[in-house]
Amino acid sequence: MAARLIEKYQKTVVGVLTKEFGYKNVMAVPKLDKITVNIGMGEATQNAKLMDGAVNELTQIAGQKPVITKATKSIAQFKLREGQSIGCMVTLRGDRMYEFFDRLVNVALPRVRDFRGLSTKSFDGRGNYTLGVKDQLIFPEIDYSKVDKTKGMNICITTTARTDAEGLALLKQMGMPFRAAYGEGLKDGHHRKNCERRKAGKGPQGQNAQTSVPPPQPLLAMWKAPRVPAQVRNLPPLLPQARPQWRDSGCDQG
Repeated sequence: MAARLIEKYQKTVVGVLTKEFGYKNVMAVPKLDKITVNIGMGEATQNAKLMDGAVNELTQIAGQKPVITKATKSIAQFKLREGQSIGCMVTLRGDRMYEFFDRLVNVALPRVRDFRGLSTKSFDGRGNYTLGVKDQLIFPEIDYSKVDKTKGMNICITTTARTDAEGLALLKQMGMPFRAAYGEGLKDGHHRKNCERRKAGKGPQGQNAQTSVPPPQPLLAMWKAPRVPAQVRNLPPLLPQARPQWRDSGCDQG
């Protein structure tokens, strides 16, 4: 049985993207290529048991056994030696990729605390999107009682899009919950008009809000010299002025 996102892509997303960007060939329409999930465990250099827990949890999340990543060089400051296990990663393609993307969008991300949408600035310039997850407990496959340590992960979604605009349109049509821009997504027309007026520099009633604000003045015009009373101004100097004293060098003495 094919994933439901595959049917949605073939029946809905292809037509919408073709109409928006004017593709002449169906094969030119961008699609998901692969999804890479990576967990970095720098603390595994001191405690090797943490790596076993990360591998088991990533296996439950992705449905595929991950590959253990190892250090390529030694760094004395981090107490790291070449060949040590420092993380694990898994690459998903095909049906497993679409199933993971479906669970990520519809189940995992809505469980994030104070979730208001994903940022649209995490594209790499070629239509690929990367996001970070701070806690693995947002996935329902993880049992809270068996977690020894919270682990974050990086999720990279690779697409065949050539630009960020095409990648953003693809992920939006696939259901990725991106954060709404200024004034976007408002259903009430009155609030929408107010947002447009504020963006144009006008108040909610259509009046220019800048008319009530005085124009800026230079700093020299705003600065005023302090007023000194006349009584203090006419006082004689308290200390006599020092006069230069010439010393005889002894040259004239005979």
